[in-house]
Formats: sequence, structure tokens, C-alpha cells
Amino acid sequence: MGGVGHDGDMADDYTHGHHESVLRVHRQRTAGNSAAYLLPELRPGMTVLDVGAGPGTISTDLAAIVAPGRVRAIDASADVVAHAEADRVALGIENLSYAVDDAYALSSEDGAWDVVHAHQVLQHLTRPVDALREFRRVVAPGGVVAVRDVDYEGTIWWPRVPGLDEWREVYLAAHRGTSGDPAAGRQLKAWARAAGFADVRSSASIWLFETADARAWWGGAWADRALHSSFADNVLRLGIADRAALERISDAWREWAASEDGWLLMPHGEVLARG
Repeated sequence: MGGVGHDGDMADDYTHGHHESVLRVHRQRTAGNSAAYLLPELRPGMTVLDVGAGPGTISTDLAAIVAPGRVRAIDASADVVAHAEADRVALGIENLSYAVDDAYALSSEDGAWDVVHAHQVLQHLTRPVDALREFRRVVAPGGVVAVRDVDYEGTIWWPRVPGLDEWREVYLAAHRGTSGDPAAGRQLKAWARAAGFADVRSSASIWLFETADARAWWGGAWADRALHSSFADNVLRLGIADRAALERISDAWREWAASEDGWLLMPHGEVLARG
């Protein structure tokens, strides 16, 4: 089954995996901090397909916005889907459902959805244009496909902790060695045009981590991810770096997080595509 950004088949393995340090980050994503560019397009009664939904925090927000319209949230990981569905049941959300599905061959009829949304998904796919063509197939006439991805090559930070320079070099290699392109953000417009969309509107936004709490959260998550997640396993498996390098990277994230001058910006590309 083709990956949808949080897991995948052998061709589209997910670089980060599902370690607690990864899900810790995913659970902080909301429609406000991760899909603000899409919100003006949404109306009550719309139907939404949320691709690569992970733990479903964005999906939950979308369901509240379009109610009584329905949201179907999909992911390639059965375990992730099961946990998200359990959370949905606990919250009593009736217009949201979860399912395992394939971004390259969606279990939806042509033109079935008013909105197809994918956050941080295309960067992890080996065939992003093919996925966008599939999104185009299932979106209704007049509907919109909304995609947003980070551009890791554009990440900037202060202070210049040497271990973070090493982190970026190692991360880019690990991501590309696993599947997809970590510089996806800058390519979304080109990919959407290649997929055949007639109307492609691009925008950009950032994540900024600079408060003490934000630094502790983001830096702490990456300090753990560098040692214990599938990212670390992939780095070692691919021979990109050794354990000592991963230890240096982990220490660098904690050093950055502890600095009162700490500041880190991650740029994102966004596209609203129609036609």
C-alpha cells in the first residue's frame, strides 16, 4: 500500500516512524497552526478527505469547521488509524471517520470530496505528482486540493550550534535515502502544475520556535528522535552517520533549546489547486 505521509509500503517508508518523540510533535498540530491557508475555503456542510492524517488533531478541527459535513481521515498505518479512531470515539465526534488507505489509489469515487487536504505528506512520497493526480481525481468539480509541506533545506536557527549543521546534513541524507524529498515545500507549485491542475495558488508560512517552552518542546523532541526513532535507525542502516554522530546531534538540540537566544524557523510551501 502506498504511503500517505505517516507510513507506507517498502517504496515509501516513513523516515521518522512512530516513536513517541515523533507523535509528540504530530499531536500539537492544529488547523490553526498547520492549515491556516485552507481555512478561508471551508464552509459548513463541505466534505473533506484528510490524507496522511496521523493522530488526527487537524482532522478533528476540520470536522468541527465543516460540520455537519463529513471528514474522512486516512493514513497508511493501521496502528495510527486505530489510535485516532479511539480518540474520536472518546470525543464523541460523529462527522469524522478514520480508515487505512493508499495515497496513490484512494478508495473514493471520482469527484467524491469538496476538499482533499494533505499536511506534511508529499515530502515523504517517491511519486508526489502521481499522488496529486489521484487527489485531483477524487476532488469534486469546483473543489480544492490543499497541500502544505516544510522545506528542511530552508531551516535556519540561532545560535549556530555546530551539531545542528551536522543534523541538517544527516537529516537531508536520511530523508532522501528513505523516500521523498525534504525540500518539498519549494516544489509544491511545480508538482501541482505537473499533475494537471489549471488553477494553482501558492503561499508560504512558517513555524517559529523561540520561546522557552517552544524550544524545550521542539528541541527535546528532536533530541529524543535523534537517538530512538526510525530516523536514527535509518541513519545507521544507510551508513549516513554513526551512533556517536547521533549523540552529538541529540546534545546539540538540547544545547540549542537551553539557550535563551535560541530561535529556529522552518519555512513551508502551501498550494490550493483546482481544475
